[in-house]
Amino acid sequence: MFDITKILTDLTQLISLFDIQNIPLPLTGVGGAVEAREYVNLIPLLKFTTLFLIGVGAVFGLGLAFAAKKFAVYRDPRIEQVKEVLASAHCGACGYAGCEQYAEAVVTKPEVPPNLCTPGGAATAETVARITGKAAGAIVPNFARIMCQGGWSKSQKKYKYEGIQDCRAIILAGGGDKSCRYGCLGYGTCERVCPFGAITMTDDHLAFVDITKCTGCRKCEAACPTKVIEVLPTSKQVLVSCHSKDKGVDTKKNCQVGCIACSTCVKVCPFDAPAVENNLSKISLDKCKVCGLCVSKCPTKAIDDFIPRRSKAIVLDHCIGCLICMKVCPVNAAYGEHKKLHVIDQTKCIGCGICTAKCPVQAIDGTFNAAEVFATAAAKKAEKAA
Repeated sequence: MFDITKILTDLTQLISLFDIQNIPLPLTGVGGAVEAREYVNLIPLLKFTTLFLIGVGAVFGLGLAFAAKKFAVYRDPRIEQVKEVLASAHCGACGYAGCEQYAEAVVTKPEVPPNLCTPGGAATAETVARITGKAAGAIVPNFARIMCQGGWSKSQKKYKYEGIQDCRAIILAGGGDKSCRYGCLGYGTCERVCPFGAITMTDDHLAFVDITKCTGCRKCEAACPTKVIEVLPTSKQVLVSCHSKDKGVDTKKNCQVGCIACSTCVKVCPFDAPAVENNLSKISLDKCKVCGLCVSKCPTKAIDDFIPRRSKAIVLDHCIGCLICMKVCPVNAAYGEHKKLHVIDQTKCIGCGICTAKCPVQAIDGTFNAAEVFATAAAKKAEKAA
């Protein structure tokens, strides 16, 4: 606390140095020396003013302190803890503007899960879950997929473009220089906006995604003017890599690898996953079992198989010879006699896994190492891009 007495004493001593008690005042009127005082003592006035100012300051200070306490906004300390463990990429993959906004939401809102920071991975999700007291849950990685295989060598051009090398710039010039208005333009906008360096452009001017670097942040998806990029779950490895809604005859003129809506995939799929709508086949992610049968049947190779090496089915010794594998095999690779050990022709087997799923005694082995398959897929794509 301030010692007011001491302050007033010091102030009085300071005033005395200037002889404020003997400040002359001008004489006014006839006999002014008699009617007005020639000298005024200002010490009492200064003391009063000082006390008044100190009192007013104290009142306002107490008022501000009370207001700060009364209207203070509480900030949960866990918000800063969560913010520190996030990837700090501010990529927007979590659905929020930045890491701070997600940290505040995951702490204050019970419905926000702790596993939305995809760049941070499982370790970050577990740490956020521990801080917030929530269940981490399983994380299904998402990757960006380029839904177009029509590079410049496989597609037609409407005109020669010599402007700014940016997809968003060329889209303003008549909707782009490609005859197919749904395809990848190939000017690298997605490569430049990717904060993780997961997208590169091939020699054929087609975007290539390195799934080992992609976090599914959706920045490329938002930047692509033709919306040819989709962020999809890792488990979905068989996709129609085309977005063209033109009629089949027009698509064939514009691109060598476009979907012509021939419905072959619809006919051969045992799970009714593909469906043709608006002159384009689309595979239902919920129905697709990633068997890959449609890949080999597609006449234009518009369906992309991201699993380059599939495991072949092998019949185990406890096969009961029920003939079910023979009935469900789409390529007639399984054969054998009733109630005897069956055999699967490895030269015909496509590794679709249908027989493995249908076998009543689980006598068919067709499992594979998912991590190994994904790594192999990335290597194959990189080799193809080079």
